[in-house]
Amino acid sequence: QVQLVESGGGLVQPGGSLSLSCVASGRLNIMGWDHQAPGKQREVVARIKGEIGSVYANSVKGRFTISRDNAKNTVYLQMNSLKPEDTAVYYCTAGLNWGTPDYWGQGTQVTVSS
Repeated sequence: QVQLVESGGGLVQPGGSLSLSCVASGRLNIMGWDHQAPGKQREVVARIKGEIGSVYANSVKGRFTISRDNAKNTVYLQMNSLKPEDTAVYYCTAGLNWGTPDYWGQGTQVTVSS
């Protein structure tokens, strides 16, 4: 069983930035972030394999950057130019393959509002 612990959520104004971090208790091939807005389904935000292979949702391309430090079993999400529609609970994910993650964190709230 792998535990994922997120940190870094909060309240930010539109156009601002936030950085999320997630520490895993073990190392898995694919790590990433999903988010779930109120009344909506959970969606993939970004995934990363190793330290350089990444994919992004179209809605965040050019604004969000995912990275990881394998030595620390940590994945990061740098979020810039935030919009109100980015408001959601953000969940760290981890798994062996590109499909459905095997593990999720508890989630951290990100609110973009003036």
